[in-house]
Amino acid sequence: MLGRVPYQPTYAAMQDFTAARNSETPDRLWICEHPPVFTLGLASRAAHLLDTGDIAVVATNRGGQVTYHGPGQVVAYPLLDLKQRGYFVKEYVYRLEEAVIRTLLAFGITGHRVAGAPGIYVRLDDPRSHAVLAQGPKSTTPDFTGLGKIAALGIKVSRHCTYHGVALNVAMDLSPFSRIDPCGYPSLQTVDLSTIGVSVSWQEAADVLGQKLVTYLSP
Repeated sequence: MLGRVPYQPTYAAMQDFTAARNSETPDRLWICEHPPVFTLGLASRAAHLLDTGDIAVVATNRGGQVTYHGPGQVVAYPLLDLKQRGYFVKEYVYRLEEAVIRTLLAFGITGHRVAGAPGIYVRLDDPRSHAVLAQGPKSTTPDFTGLGKIAALGIKVSRHCTYHGVALNVAMDLSPFSRIDPCGYPSLQTVDLSTIGVSVSWQEAADVLGQKLVTYLSP
């Protein structure tokens, strides 16, 4: 657990760790919280930054679009050697999402995947419902009707090694999300555990997410 740390030095440290590691370097899992910051993925477009105001904007080399990090959000950075772990990027993404889904389930919430839109979503009308989404897993156009995004995912893989990761919204000021098109989708609603009726501390959520990541990212 790194606690609350500035984004840019943490990003630089991930890059340095990954560049310096070799086949003998142990994997790491960094869990932290960041002061307010908008981060841009490689696919980001300026049009998705609506009103950044006094919040810093940092361009990164992760996949995906623009997102927001801030207090009350658990950010997890798995620094893994996928070659040593024995699985590829597509499975890595699935395992990351599964860890978030299992974390939500520990708090009585059902998380959902949306085809073509990495991350985890919840039903706004009934976050505890296990009903399968109408949208099938092979849909080509994401349908966010009735959904809120509770966890964002953005990764980078270099020489089989991962960095960046996943962010789970716990109890945060969600208003900065209205100043961007989250993950490049206009009007995509963002939620946290607090707004869907789950009162849990940052530390408790971080502990559970950390445990689930260790389990579901195991070789």
